[in-house]
Amino acid sequence: MSKITIATLQEMKKSKEKIVALTCYDASMARLLNEESVDLLLVGDSVANVKLGYEHTLPVTLEEMLHHTRAVKRGNSRALLVADMPFLTYEYDSKHAVRSVGRLIKEGGAEAVKVEGGESILPSIKALIHANVPVMGHLGLTPQAINRLGGYRVQGRTPQDADRILRQARILEETGVFTLVLEAVPAELAKRVTESLSIPVIGIGAGPDCDGQILVLDDLLGLGEGPVPKFVKTYASLRGEAARAVRHFRDDVKSGKFPQPEQTYT
Repeated sequence: MSKITIATLQEMKKSKEKIVALTCYDASMARLLNEESVDLLLVGDSVANVKLGYEHTLPVTLEEMLHHTRAVKRGNSRALLVADMPFLTYEYDSKHAVRSVGRLIKEGGAEAVKVEGGESILPSIKALIHANVPVMGHLGLTPQAINRLGGYRVQGRTPQDADRILRQARILEETGVFTLVLEAVPAELAKRVTESLSIPVIGIGAGPDCDGQILVLDDLLGLGEGPVPKFVKTYASLRGEAARAVRHFRDDVKSGKFPQPEQTYT
């Protein structure tokens, strides 16, 4: 299978071939997603709440993101590997942003990074692109801004907010981002943004008209403990299957059914 690159994603948009993207946090799952021809793996800061037990994405550190990026890199061979920049590693100081990103690229093996926001972080985006780092943008619901937004709310419902998001998207494209994640916005707005940009737009809770779709892998697999967002389609219920397997093991150990003689060394 051919390696997916930024140029590949651009060609997919031109040919109207949908881009398949998923979050990924470890090597074994990266290998599985490669085998199933997923185009883009995002080592998301969602690792904070999905895997590390934090309440939301804000506490995750650069060192933790490095750890998981390295793991995914070891299992990845085909997909474009993108890593999220953690909260407060890029927003306020472009030199600090370049140093932080440099670690994700050089030490972690990421091939690109994702940042959240628009005009307010343009100096950092420009600095990263000047340093030859491919940058993925992220507009709409930006989880790192949940305190300012007042929670996980759909963005762009009013005409003014929709125009603001569209304007920010165009500014990010002009600045040089290679693709854009658009999260939790009305489908009509997502279609406008997608048709207005020459770069690929990857949606999450943004309707069917984006150039591609991304989901949190654990939501797709049904591994989470609580309800999933409305836009998620759960394709399996693996948490229940895992619980049943653990119960059977527990019961077999308690009753002496495991291990059997043929399962022991002599």
